[in-house]
Amino acid sequence: MTPQIPEPDLNYLQKVLLEMLAIPSPTGFTDTIVRYVAERLEELGIPFEMTRRGTIRATLKGKKNSPDRAVSAHLDTIGAAVRAVKDNGRLTLAPVGCWSSRFAEGSRVSLFTDNGVIRGSVLPLMASGHAFNTAVDEMPISWDHVELRLDAYCATKADCDSLGISVGDVVAFDPLPEFTESGHISARHLDDKAGVAALLASLKAIVDSGQELMIDCHPLFTITEETGSGAAAALPWDVSEFVGIDIAPVAPGQHSSEHAVSVAMQDSGGPYDYHLSRHLLRLAAENELPVRRDLFRYYFSDAHSAVTAGHDIRTALLAFGCDATHGYERTHIDSLAALSRLLGAYILSPPVFASDAAPANASLDRFSHQIEHDTQMESETRVPPVDSLVGQRSDN
Repeated sequence: MTPQIPEPDLNYLQKVLLEMLAIPSPTGFTDTIVRYVAERLEELGIPFEMTRRGTIRATLKGKKNSPDRAVSAHLDTIGAAVRAVKDNGRLTLAPVGCWSSRFAEGSRVSLFTDNGVIRGSVLPLMASGHAFNTAVDEMPISWDHVELRLDAYCATKADCDSLGISVGDVVAFDPLPEFTESGHISARHLDDKAGVAALLASLKAIVDSGQELMIDCHPLFTITEETGSGAAAALPWDVSEFVGIDIAPVAPGQHSSEHAVSVAMQDSGGPYDYHLSRHLLRLAAENELPVRRDLFRYYFSDAHSAVTAGHDIRTALLAFGCDATHGYERTHIDSLAALSRLLGAYILSPPVFASDAAPANASLDRFSHQIEHDTQMESETRVPPVDSLVGQRSDN
């Protein structure tokens, strides 16, 4: 019997998203948002453990504990750090995560020093139209050409020193969230707080429905995805399937939509698992969910970090459609709802291969196949008989 997908509470999804957006969490500064998500799991009665640095590893028990699966969303966001204090009291910045300074210009930010919080603005080096006129338009776009102006008396480096400002201090960019009646959600840091909200809403729907899972599922909330290590040390169990949850760029040349959930077939790390990706596509079709296939050319995910850490797992990626990724991002409640529903369908579904509970070893009986062997070997490309090549010697 096919499990009934529980309907996610979209009001809950938007509430936790808005609350998470209010918590600054650039990579390396995630303790507060880890505490927030841990409290939400406690409310749902979902047991979890935490790594030393704060990755959350939760468990939903199923009828069988092997092969089990994991789903992962990340709590950390892009941001910046103080690179140097200038003689004029302005601060130079280094990005945290991979993003363009173009999207930082004009932003309001919070600087977190060891003594407290100071507000400020990120500005281009030529920030006055009345002083520089059209020269402003000729400035290069790079982190070397922006600076942080603090809302404090700091006209010299000594002033900054007196305020306790140091190299390496964290700079968090204001999210500026707006939820419109049209269903659009605009904010910085939807990557990946919107994905986290969709996962929490899916978990709440499953718990509220009382349905039993077929196999154990481990929801993960990682804290270093933006800098590449993400889920590398987050899998202590016998996980055979790993589904990352992240952002899908809506842009020319892409196929994602703000009104659908995307199944990524490939990213910068290469193709995702053939079988697991198609399992997700089938679940979307069976449940009439709006879904897109896409490839992400400049993109890594938690799934990639888990594989490169040496885990022998099948990986796939689900993503909500979002315009202007790593800028002032915008998605739609349609995409988050579709993502949450598809996560519910996946978590309640049987394993892609029950035989993944143990490696195939030397036996081919339990090993998968993508299409029938005879069909795959039918090809217009012809090769010469082996006997005509083996043993030939050159006359030269």
